[in-house]
Amino acid sequence: MKITYHGHSVVSVETVSGAKLLFDPFFTGNSLADLRARDVKADYLLITHGHNDHVGDMISIAKKNKATIIAIPEIIHFATKNGVENTHAMNMGGSFEFPFGRVKMVYAQHSSGYELGSDMVYMGEPAGFILEVDGKTLYHAGDTAYFSDLSLLSEDFDIDVAFLPIGDNFTMGIKDAVKASSTINAKKVIPIHYNTFPVIQQNPQEFVDLLPDNVGKVMAVGETLEF
Repeated sequence: MKITYHGHSVVSVETVSGAKLLFDPFFTGNSLADLRARDVKADYLLITHGHNDHVGDMISIAKKNKATIIAIPEIIHFATKNGVENTHAMNMGGSFEFPFGRVKMVYAQHSSGYELGSDMVYMGEPAGFILEVDGKTLYHAGDTAYFSDLSLLSEDFDIDVAFLPIGDNFTMGIKDAVKASSTINAKKVIPIHYNTFPVIQQNPQEFVDLLPDNVGKVMAVGETLEF
C-alpha cells in the first residue's frame, strides 16, 4: 500500500491491487497542493464533510475518472445533482465492504456546509473514515475537534496510521491533537489541515515532538510512504 500526502487534508491511497483512493480532493485554490485537479487519477473519492476546502474538486475529478464518491447522503445528493454517476452513500456508524477493502464512517465533531455563491448548502453531518485495506487500518479524522468518544476507536480497531488535523481555529490544535493521538493509540500519526491559510498556521514538528518516539511523522507535500 502507498500513501501520499497532497497538502491540507488531501491524502491518496493506492492499494496493492491498484485501487486509487482519494480523501477530500481540494486542489484548486489549495496553495500547498502538488497536483492540479485535471491530473488526478482516482477510483474512489472519500469525502469527510461538505466544506469547500474538503469537497474541493470532487465533481470534476469524479466525472473525469468515473470515480465513485463515498460520503454521507447529503453530499451524495449534491454530487448526483451535479452530474456524478457513481456514488455510494453511507451514514454514521455504518460500514461496507468495497472491492478494495472495508470502510466505516465514524463520528467527527465539526460542521458541514457548502458555500455556493451567496448560499450555504446543507451537506449533512461531518465524519471520519476507518479503512481496513491490505491488512492495515487507516483513520482519516476529517476536521474533527477532540471529543471523548474518540476512545471508542481504539476499542474496535488497531489503527496503523491516523491522519489528524492540527491547524486549530477550525479543528483541533496541537494540544488537543496530542490528546486525540493518545486516545486512539495509532502506531503512526500524521498531521494534516495546517498552514494552508494564515489562520491555521502551525509547526507540525512541534506536534510530532510531543508524541511518543517514532509515532509522529510530518509528511512533506508529495511524499509517499509504503506500508
